[in-house]
Parts: sequence; structure tokens; C-alpha cells
Amino acid sequence: QVQLVESGGGLVQPGGSLRLSCAASGSVFRLDAMGWYRQAPGNQRELVAKIISGSSTAYRNSVKGRFTISRDNAKNTWFLQMNSLKPEDTAVYYCNARVVGLDYWGQGTQVTVSS
Repeated sequence: QVQLVESGGGLVQPGGSLRLSCAASGSVFRLDAMGWYRQAPGNQRELVAKIISGSSTAYRNSVKGRFTISRDNAKNTWFLQMNSLKPEDTAVYYCNARVVGLDYWGQGTQVTVSS
């Protein structure tokens, strides 16, 4: 089993920044991919950013240039730096890990962008 613990959500004004963290523990034999998803009320969960094959990254078009995903291999931790936040970024953000072909999810952290 793999456990994911997220932190860093909160309330921020438009144009502000937040940094999300996700720490993986347990049977983390091999991290095939790690990433961040989000789900706003009434919407489906959508990919925000991910790291695959060790270093290749992919981003949702609407966050390109504003969000950056990074990782700390030694600590099985990854981050989502979110800059220039917009009200439409408001959602519950979930971290995701694919370990030996299985997907694991964090509990979610609320990000609210509002003045």
C-alpha cells in the first residue's frame, strides 16, 4: 500500500501564489508517474500536471506558464507551484502516484482563489 499526504492548499487572492506538496510513504518501490489533478464542483476530475518516466512533464493548457510541477526524489515528494492564480483555478486538488502500474490518490486539498 502507498499513502499520499497533501498539504499547502488555502484561500488566495487572484494573482497570488500557492505551493502544494505531496509526500508518498509505504510500499513505494517504483514511482512510474506522479502528478496533480483537480475537481471543481459539478466538474469531472481533470489532470493539471504530471511527471512521467522520471523527468518528462505535461501540463493542462490552461495552467502552462503559471504552474510548475517538481519532485524531490530522495523524499518521494512532489510539488505544484501555482502562480498567477485565477478564480477558475478554484477546486479540490488531488495528488496522484502510479506505483508499479497501480494508481494511488491523496485525500485532496482545497484551493480557493477569490477576492
